[in-house]
Amino acid sequence: MALSSDETIKREIIDHVGIAPFGYEARVFFEGSNDDQKLFEDGGLTFSHNGKSYGSNDCVYVKKEGNKDIPVLAIEGTDALNRGSSGNAQMQRLHHAYGAVLNGVVGVYYLKKGKHKIQEDLYGITYKMSKNLKTPYLVTDELDVIKNILMYMSSDMSKMHEYINNYLESSYEKFMKKFKTRYKGSWKEFGKQRSTVTYDDKDYVVKYSSRMARDFTDGSRRGGHVALGELYLSKNYFLDKKIIYLWPRMYLTELNELCEKKKNDKEWNKIITDDQTVVATMDDLINLPNSLKEKLMKLREIDDLNKNPGRKSKVEAFGKLHALLYSKEVALSDRVMKRINNP
Repeated sequence: MALSSDETIKREIIDHVGIAPFGYEARVFFEGSNDDQKLFEDGGLTFSHNGKSYGSNDCVYVKKEGNKDIPVLAIEGTDALNRGSSGNAQMQRLHHAYGAVLNGVVGVYYLKKGKHKIQEDLYGITYKMSKNLKTPYLVTDELDVIKNILMYMSSDMSKMHEYINNYLESSYEKFMKKFKTRYKGSWKEFGKQRSTVTYDDKDYVVKYSSRMARDFTDGSRRGGHVALGELYLSKNYFLDKKIIYLWPRMYLTELNELCEKKKNDKEWNKIITDDQTVVATMDDLINLPNSLKEKLMKLREIDDLNKNPGRKSKVEAFGKLHALLYSKEVALSDRVMKRINNP
């Protein structure tokens, strides 16, 4: 029987980095166990912060102090680069190790090498997270990076900090190279290409996405994971801004139904309860031209917007929506604005 991609990732980590490298021990659970879902302090691989639990990790290296395990490095891995994930889907597990970083533990998001490259925006966002939280969060497709961090951590902390800082700076250079070319060195252009409307005179941005209700109810779509990754990207790139998270293919009734159905879902709750974020729907768009509303409603009928003709229709409709939101010809409902102005 073939191993699952998760199991393969875990075994690669242990085979390459080790079960007990440099005096640390790996806490890892292989297929057949659900113990990774437990909080770290209860013997699992999940971290919480401010009462919110984040996704489970694939492996956490710990330092033994008597009978106590002290986490020093948490790893979440994915085979996304081999599974057709060339864009935003690469972010679907970003929040797993983020929970560890929020607790002061070095985090690593490991993407196994594959057909696609790591998106430069991922390098940029983990750099921003590292600086914002003052705890390193690295994205890599090289397991030697993890091994080197543990090696320096065990022998010379100053060299470890130097190694990590150099890695983060070189990672950020990859993002900045793309920022200067594709995004023309402009955050406004970055926002436009990353489906985000920015305003000079507002304390919020509008991040829009093609999420539908079934993206959150069909587990195979991983909608909650991707949506949360996109939100974290927006929050960390636009640090001083609140986020209006607009899903124009969804109705308000569907959003309310999801709030009830998904009230115990970790990813959903982190989106809905974020005190600097308000989720908006098609029904929250005021002065929306009928022609554009019809186009958005037609997009609801198309399952795959990553392929033509769906992709072409989405680019056209979302491009028009972006322009109307930026010009303020289309506004957001009182429901949304009251919440964003009084978080």
